[in-house]
Amino acid sequence: MTNLPLLRLFKLALRQLLREARAGEIRVLFFALLVAVAASTAIGYFSARLNSGMQLRASEFLAADLRLSASTQASPEQIEAGLALGLNHASSVEFSSVIATDTGIQLASVKAVNEAYPLRGRLKSAAQPYAQEQVSAGPKPGEAWAEARLFAALNLKAGDSIDVGNKTLRLSRVLTYEPDRGGDFYSLTPRVLINLADLDATGVVQPGSRVKYFELWSGESDALAQYKTALQPTLAANQRIQGARDSNRQIGGALGRAERYLNLSSLAAVLLSGVAVALSATRFAARRFDASALLRCFGLSRRQALTLYSIQLGLLGLSACLCGALVGWLAQYGLFFLLDGLLPGEIPAAGVWPALAGIATGLVALAGFALPPLAALGRVPPLRVLRRDMLPVPASSWLVYGAALLALGLIMWRLSLDLPLTLALLGGGLLTACLLGGLLLLALRSLRRIMAQASLPWRLGLGQLLRHPIAAAGQSLAFGLIILAMALIALLRIELLSTWQDQLPADAPNQFALNIVPAEKEAFAQQLQAISPHAAPLYPVVPGRLTAINGQAVRQLVSKDSRGERATQRDLSLTWAADLPGDNQLVAGSWWSQEKREIPGVSVEEKLAENLELKIGDTLTFNVGGLNREARVTSLRSVDWNNFQPNFYMIFEPGTLQDMPVTYLTSFYLPAGNDKQLVELSRAFPAVTLLGVDALLSQLRSILAQVTLAIEFVLAFVLAAGFAVLFAGLQTTLDERIRQGALLRALGAERKIVINARRAEFAMLGATSGVLAALGCELISYLLYRYAFNLEWSPHPWLLILPVIGALAVGAAGIWGTRKALNSSPLTVLREG
Repeated sequence: MTNLPLLRLFKLALRQLLREARAGEIRVLFFALLVAVAASTAIGYFSARLNSGMQLRASEFLAADLRLSASTQASPEQIEAGLALGLNHASSVEFSSVIATDTGIQLASVKAVNEAYPLRGRLKSAAQPYAQEQVSAGPKPGEAWAEARLFAALNLKAGDSIDVGNKTLRLSRVLTYEPDRGGDFYSLTPRVLINLADLDATGVVQPGSRVKYFELWSGESDALAQYKTALQPTLAANQRIQGARDSNRQIGGALGRAERYLNLSSLAAVLLSGVAVALSATRFAARRFDASALLRCFGLSRRQALTLYSIQLGLLGLSACLCGALVGWLAQYGLFFLLDGLLPGEIPAAGVWPALAGIATGLVALAGFALPPLAALGRVPPLRVLRRDMLPVPASSWLVYGAALLALGLIMWRLSLDLPLTLALLGGGLLTACLLGGLLLLALRSLRRIMAQASLPWRLGLGQLLRHPIAAAGQSLAFGLIILAMALIALLRIELLSTWQDQLPADAPNQFALNIVPAEKEAFAQQLQAISPHAAPLYPVVPGRLTAINGQAVRQLVSKDSRGERATQRDLSLTWAADLPGDNQLVAGSWWSQEKREIPGVSVEEKLAENLELKIGDTLTFNVGGLNREARVTSLRSVDWNNFQPNFYMIFEPGTLQDMPVTYLTSFYLPAGNDKQLVELSRAFPAVTLLGVDALLSQLRSILAQVTLAIEFVLAFVLAAGFAVLFAGLQTTLDERIRQGALLRALGAERKIVINARRAEFAMLGATSGVLAALGCELISYLLYRYAFNLEWSPHPWLLILPVIGALAVGAAGIWGTRKALNSSPLTVLREG
């Protein structure tokens, strides 16, 4: 027995790999791994660089080292405690207001700051819109800074005057950068920066108004820690203390959605590439059975033969992974370009870790999907040199499927997909594969009955499928997986953008009015009726926070990151109503009764009640304006959140909160071309905030369009992986097709008959794949809509075109991919056999 050193084995493996580099299965295997690594690396760089950018600006997101935020002003004792420790202090107040000029109005986010703001980071401004920005102190009393888009929206220039409520201010500079600009609703409206000394004169902030108060602190870390510890016992229910480390992942909802879908697309690309790797590795091993037997005859041990081919596969995989990492590194620049405007200005480099993680993903996929077929090369008997029918003992099915599932689990852990999306994708895919694979086998066997009446090309083509029904079913499932992935993503791409928009009637409310004070309620309602044919009732609004359920603190009862947890970490808009709102429906309990209750009643939205595990009769405690109020759950309601009407989580029994400071809220439809009436309404009621939903929806559509474009960019990897699966599947049967074609032509069959037989075979294979894809797409879309996206599902008749698309696509690819079987010389093939 020859005992070759490892270096000799390495040189032999490299020489054989270079000699066979043009083999079909090696090219497909290389391409499949490249696609998997490129997709994983591109998404990895996107996430890592985004997170690094957020961490780099962590302290700037607060404009301080520590921030106390609330819907009410901090107490004097809380302020004095920080000053006593020698901390630097600044204050800011944020609210929405309509900015008025002589020619128009514009909803803006107004921020009032004092001279000490910001404590971390720097304010930047310019003398004119889009001019060179400069670092400077904030606006002085009587002045205002505004973003360039406000200048453009109202046709303003530096030096013009604007009205913020009752106060007229001079626009002195263009605001270009503020360090603690958040990623919430206020980012969608132009920012106006004013001096805190002018806030009272505006008259906009009234009792019950929606306002955010921020107390900013900076200083030594020990003093900050002492202040935070001292502040904790004094925090009210609506107050939150936040450090720089708590805000280093302020990624908006649009970016979170983008990352979720990008990970889903990456997973689809990796899974399809894994299928291609498995198919190519199977052919890689089968084509080397003879060479392995010959090497065993020359004295190589079983272990050395396995090592030789493992080195070959490792070299191939490593080179593919390195190329894929390079492609992914370049592709991430395309992602950042498509999402420009949604991301922080400074995105630092991510180093080599995302590339290494992408390479690891490719190597895990290679190991999980390719090692089981490769292991057969070490078990090829030397006697195969004389007897070609001798095959190695097949590997245990537990090894094959276990390795693939382990690789799949590691890849999913690497991508960190959320559980509902993962279960919907995998559960739907496995269920579809099992059910439809069984039906496909039955359908193939039933074809035998119609073969007798078919023409010769059809009998030859269908005979190829019936000769190996399990392999044919596997190929059909693999091709169906490609069509399914494309159809499913096209379906989600179209419907997620349009479903919610289609639910709105033509005269849906396009304006919201907030902060209507009680003294102006009747006058505002009368003027609103004169300009709007469709106006919702004026709902009273009192901000309050749910603090306890049945006497137990609510923070101890809700799970982290749930809908209930998010609802209890902020002030809710509380209201009362004698009648059930029109688009609400009772699902449990009853509306208000005439009998007198000791504890007032409250109606809760059903989804929030489910997350908080509320039931009829539970007692809820709310902190409203610093006072605790109790209410008993008397009913649960379903709410249509997409109707652009005022909707509420909590509706109280009339008389419960009427002694608290209150404002009113309504929505209305304003026909196009009535901007002048809207300006008059705003000037008549300067404290009222008018929110134009049309402008808001336009900006959201712009964000969603950018995100969708980025997703489509990544889907190019999915399409490439799909082609890899297609040609890998064709390569696995290429040798047999070459021998079969040579035999048919040797027996006198014309080339045209062989081509038509191939067309019939692949057209049937593509059509069945399209049927499987249509059924699987409906099943998976139902699971995604129902459990992941909370959308109403309905059938999709357009999926019936998939069998036709499958027949054409697979048919064309099949003829092109097996052209070698038609061009090989029959005499040469038969001599080699």
